[in-house]
Amino acid sequence: MSDLLAIYLNDHLAGSAGGVALARRIAGSRTGAAADESRQLAQQIADDRDALAAMVRRLGVRRTRYKEPLALVAERLGRLKPNGAVVRRSPLSDVVEYEALALAIAAKRTLWRTLRAMATARSELDVAELDSLARRADDQGETVERLRADAARLAFTQSHEPGGAS
Repeated sequence: MSDLLAIYLNDHLAGSAGGVALARRIAGSRTGAAADESRQLAQQIADDRDALAAMVRRLGVRRTRYKEPLALVAERLGRLKPNGAVVRRSPLSDVVEYEALALAIAAKRTLWRTLRAMATARSELDVAELDSLARRADDQGETVERLRADAARLAFTQSHEPGGAS
């Protein structure tokens, strides 16, 4: 097993820990149809992380456990950004969170494609599983983009100033 592949996979495992936390936070802060879609998305992202962890085990990669807690800390620190509201949640937070989740899904999509390219030489990797995971990442990206566009429309076309109609 290449040291570089082990580093790569452990970095993606760490990133996936942050991605799952972000997806769950998004799901917990939405209402209506966006909440349902966000909960489904969070579950899929958690399932994808489990699939990656299983692949890492099959490949015999030793996990570097310190990276995952660091990714969770980074995700929590990301919440401290100014968002134009002090007392209540800002509509800008929804937009920024969806954008961050879109980046995480794009990284995951490239991971699946990278592993897919290796699958012919590595019997531990299942081509059909990787193809399915890549398609699901594509679908997740489309869902997040639609939710992000809706959040941006709401955030930037309605007044959210004190005394405005929010």
